[in-house]
Amino acid sequence: MPSRFSLVQKPAAFRLLPAFVFLAFALPLLSACGYNTIPTLEEQAKAAWSEVLNQYQRRADLIPNLVETVKGYAAHEKEVLEGVVEARAKATQVTVSPDMLTNPEAFKAFQESQSGLTSALSRLLAVVENYPDLKANQNFLALQAQLEGTENRIAVSRRDYIEAVRVYNTSLRTFPSILWNSLWFRNQPFQNFTASDEAMQPPKVDFN
Repeated sequence: MPSRFSLVQKPAAFRLLPAFVFLAFALPLLSACGYNTIPTLEEQAKAAWSEVLNQYQRRADLIPNLVETVKGYAAHEKEVLEGVVEARAKATQVTVSPDMLTNPEAFKAFQESQSGLTSALSRLLAVVENYPDLKANQNFLALQAQLEGTENRIAVSRRDYIEAVRVYNTSLRTFPSILWNSLWFRNQPFQNFTASDEAMQPPKVDFN
């Protein structure tokens, strides 16, 4: 003879059964029709952006030693050295937040600050051509190699971010993910780099 407890609980279990059956069928359908596409592509774009920031930070960390090394041989190049220091300060003072990716003004400010630092570095490295002893300095050669590698990694990380954002932004405007975005996520497109091909090239650091 069933207990009173089982008699009370059994109807509740039966009431939940249709919900479980619905979820069992609905979840695979949601996945198949693109429900997961937007969050997946969003996370991929954010990961690519994190790598861009990582490489820019790596470059910023190299600059103080680079400036000090050049100063030891070309102290009178005061204007060029100060230009690099000021450009680095501006680049590192730009506030980086998750909202930046959907904020055109904030993204533009970040991009311009990094472009300014790239230009300042190019001027500094051009000055080095006038100092053979500096070009032969082992510390400078090591910094040169690190900077060259970092600039190349910046170019690669930017390229990867541009592609990730292209795919993500496209998903927000194409079927069926556009339906999920309008009904559920309401995500905004991410901002992307707009520099010319020339501006995206790393500074020349090969003095051999």
